[in-house]
Amino acid sequence: MKITPTDKWLKLYNANKHRLVPNGDLNLYFTTDEIAGQKLDRLSLGTINIPSGEILVRDPLVYLSKPNIPYLGKIPVGRFPLTACVVIGEEDCARYAAVKVDFSNEPPVRYEEALLGSEDLENLEAGEFFGFNVDAGLATIVDKAVADAYCTFFDNWEKENPNGNSYDDYFSEIFAQSYRENPKYQRKEGDWINWTIPDTDYQVPMFQSGFGDGAYPVYFGYDDKGQICRLIVQFIDIELEFGEDE
Repeated sequence: MKITPTDKWLKLYNANKHRLVPNGDLNLYFTTDEIAGQKLDRLSLGTINIPSGEILVRDPLVYLSKPNIPYLGKIPVGRFPLTACVVIGEEDCARYAAVKVDFSNEPPVRYEEALLGSEDLENLEAGEFFGFNVDAGLATIVDKAVADAYCTFFDNWEKENPNGNSYDDYFSEIFAQSYRENPKYQRKEGDWINWTIPDTDYQVPMFQSGFGDGAYPVYFGYDDKGQICRLIVQFIDIELEFGEDE
C-alpha cells in the first residue's frame, strides 16, 4: 500500500522542497578518499533485486512489518549494486557512513529526501530531516514485494519458534559467517549480510547503521533528466561529525 498524498500535503511539499536536501555533497562519499580528515573506502555489499519498483528503508529487525509502505517515486525494476562508504577509523572500528544503490549509470545532479507522503511538513526547518528509525543497529534497503515476502517468512518462523529471537536464533550465525568469508571492514560478529529469503530469489541486505541506533535520512538522487538514478542512506554526516567548524 502506497500513501496517496493529500492536496494540502503536496502544496506543503512543493513549498518545502528546498529544505529537503542533504548537508553537503553526497557524491563525495563515493568519489573521494577523504572528507574532513577521515579516510574513506568503498565496500561492495552485493546486489539487490527490485521486482515491483517500490522501495523502502527500515530497521529489518524492528520496523519491517506489514503494511510495508514504500517511498513516493517509482524506481526502475531490476537488479542493482549496493555499495557502502566506509570511514576507516584508526582508533575505532570501521563505520558505514552511507550506503547507496545505483539504478542507472547516470550521475546524480541533485538529491532530495525520500518521503512517504504523510510527513508533517508544516514546521520543517532547514537542516531537519524525517528519515527512519533504527533500534537494532541495522538497516536494510528493500523492494516492497521483498519486504512483504520477508514478513511472511518470519511470521511462519515465529509460529514455529514462539520463544525465538530472530537475531540470536537465526541471523547471528549468518552475520558471523559473513565476517569469516568477508572480514574487510567487519567486526567478528559481522556488520553486513546479503541474505536470500528461503525458497525465493529475493535478497534482504542488512548492514550496520553507522554509530548505531538513531534516526537517519534517505535521499533520492536525480539525474539531469529528473529521473531517480540513485538512493543513498546517510548514517554519518562526515563534515558535521568530524569537521573543525562548529
